[in-house]
Amino acid sequence: MRQIVPPDLKQKIRNFLLDLDARIDSTLFSSGKGLRELYERYSTFMDRFYVGRWKRWVFIEPFSEAATIGLGGLIVMLALATPAFRETADDDWLKKSDLAVQFLDRYGNPIGNRGIKHNDSIPLEDFPDNLIKATLATEDRRFYDHFGIDIPGTARALVTNAQAGGVRQGGSSITQQLAKNLFLNNERTIERKVKEAFLAIWLETRLTKNEILKLYLDRAYMGGGTFGVDGAAHFYFNKSARDVTLAESAMLAGLFKAPTKYAPHINLPAARARANIVLDNLVDAGFMTEGQVFGARRNPAFAVDRRDENSPNYYLDYAFEEMRRLVDTFPKSYTERVFVVRTSIDMNVQRAAEETVENQLRQFGRDYHATQAAVVVADLDGGVRAMVGGRDYGASQFNRATDAYRQPGSSFKPYVYTTAILNGYKPTSIVVDGPVCIGNWCPQNYGHSYSGSVTLTQAITRSINVVPVKLSIALGGKVANPAKAGRAKITEVARRFGLTAPLPDTPSMPIGSDEVTVLEHAVAYATFPNKGKAVKPHAVLEVRTGAGDLVWRFDRDGKKPVQAIPASVAADMSEMMSHVVSEGTARRAAIDGIPTAGKTGTTNAYRDAWFVGFTGNFTCAVWYGNDDYSPTNRMTGGSLPAQTWHDIMVVAHQGVEVKEIPGFGMGTKLPRPAQSTSAAANGAARVPETKPGPPPVLTKRGADILVRVEKLLDEAGRAAGKTSSNDQKQPSKPITSGALAFPENYVAAAGEQAAPAERKN
Repeated sequence: MRQIVPPDLKQKIRNFLLDLDARIDSTLFSSGKGLRELYERYSTFMDRFYVGRWKRWVFIEPFSEAATIGLGGLIVMLALATPAFRETADDDWLKKSDLAVQFLDRYGNPIGNRGIKHNDSIPLEDFPDNLIKATLATEDRRFYDHFGIDIPGTARALVTNAQAGGVRQGGSSITQQLAKNLFLNNERTIERKVKEAFLAIWLETRLTKNEILKLYLDRAYMGGGTFGVDGAAHFYFNKSARDVTLAESAMLAGLFKAPTKYAPHINLPAARARANIVLDNLVDAGFMTEGQVFGARRNPAFAVDRRDENSPNYYLDYAFEEMRRLVDTFPKSYTERVFVVRTSIDMNVQRAAEETVENQLRQFGRDYHATQAAVVVADLDGGVRAMVGGRDYGASQFNRATDAYRQPGSSFKPYVYTTAILNGYKPTSIVVDGPVCIGNWCPQNYGHSYSGSVTLTQAITRSINVVPVKLSIALGGKVANPAKAGRAKITEVARRFGLTAPLPDTPSMPIGSDEVTVLEHAVAYATFPNKGKAVKPHAVLEVRTGAGDLVWRFDRDGKKPVQAIPASVAADMSEMMSHVVSEGTARRAAIDGIPTAGKTGTTNAYRDAWFVGFTGNFTCAVWYGNDDYSPTNRMTGGSLPAQTWHDIMVVAHQGVEVKEIPGFGMGTKLPRPAQSTSAAANGAARVPETKPGPPPVLTKRGADILVRVEKLLDEAGRAAGKTSSNDQKQPSKPITSGALAFPENYVAAAGEQAAPAERKN
């Protein structure tokens, strides 16, 4: 092997490697020597600038630290500014506007507007001087002096708010507020405030002060669905902004802070009080004297009375949000922002719903300790005909029909019974109403009594709690955890109906402890009269441009119904739920001549009371309760909710051809299911006739008054010699508190109270 490589070649390789090593060593040595020389020269040069002793600590070190911190600050500022400047990426940001939508009812009549319809037709110099001064004195006195951020004003606001322990004064300049209106939203976060500050500086570099003020006056929200001071002047005073007086200017300037709170058509005293503060600001800022504002104080502005112009505001808010989502689906090349939208609302039904809710709460709300309600009426194709999101839109814009998640109680049980029928059960199937436990949770019926063997129809009619829980266990089959598997099947069926609420897996889910919205719950019930086809709730029927061109139509472009359950199952459920109205817990909902079915719901401690029902034409859900989740005074789904449902649906069916419900026909009275022997033996309560009215529980004071009245009548009868011998043998007995109670409410509550595991029912 050694003879393979010739000796002379070995020597050449050895010499090459030695030469390479020498060159590398030489290069490293020379480089090191050169670097040392360079460093020595640099040190010698820098020694000329050496500053020692006190001069170093007074001048050099602070300057060095400032440079370091400044560089770091610039990097942080750039990182914070980048998200803000992304908002200005659109080259057409100044002309771009939000949606401006005029809404029509289903018959083409205007019902209201939403969105920003800009009116830039009035030049800044045509606005009254007193209106501009009132705006500057109240919103930003140093507007023409700062660079977009009023640092002294912000510092003053921070000190004032810290001393008050809350938000008492705003520190945003007019430029910052305009930046928020143009690019951002109203969320109260640090991120939004940082973006607002950078965008304010950005605006100041691109627009003049007068242009910024003009944009602010034209695009600020002023309440009543209006944007800009000219639109507000027309809405509140029936005049152009050119013609407003000092008192009216003060009232308009007061709206910038809280337009909903100080809107004069909602709260005129608050608007006048705010206007008086604006007049104080004019004097404090030196823009006017007390003598100049004295007349405006003595003669405050009067707003146009628009109380009779009741727009369906909750409905319009819902329709506008739907329109926003719909526009996002249009092609990116589509730039139209002004639309005319025909909705599915029926104003006769809407007014009936609003009036019925207000009348019921005014008459019985105090007795029942209930302060709020929500209603949704919908067609069987999901078109919302009426929506009540609360008692007073002026007091609270929170839509309880679409945004509030509340426990449905026993009104959730139809999804459980539907799942059971899908898995082989029948309306006549027998289930034993007896004790059952899942872990340490044992559901009980009202009164802690059981009915023994009952059919599914009897169980839903009498709203028994135990039966749905037993069904959820049986639906799980032979698995390690049948209750959990059964609840999964129920959730899957509820999803088919259209419920998108979270529906967490809890043992009490089958009796309605998981929260849903009134809107989804109402439209989900349309699956039953729809022969098993589920639909999506919607308000928009037709979209046209401002010029009248058709853009979108629900019957052509909308989501089509989906077969959620077989038609035979839907018919069985409709027939079962008809008994709830004809002889069960919802007898107040029955309408003469109109087939009706539905289900009541009452949650633990009477926090929520529901009735969700349907006819062959419409579906409707009614909820009563309190925003703070406080209990009502024994309100059940069969009381005010059922009565409200009845009153609204009577109006909804006026002039409408009544349709039959598949599986139920036109309301032929079905024979009453006979109670089983075991049920009778257990003393199962019957459901008596009911009458609308306040909570049927007599207070102690009321009982004492009745006792005294009875004694007085008895004594008067004896004195007149008209008291019968039988009456004398039966002296009156004191009536104790709660002794007089209509059994319907208690029976209606039986089995309806849905609760998490730790709750008693």
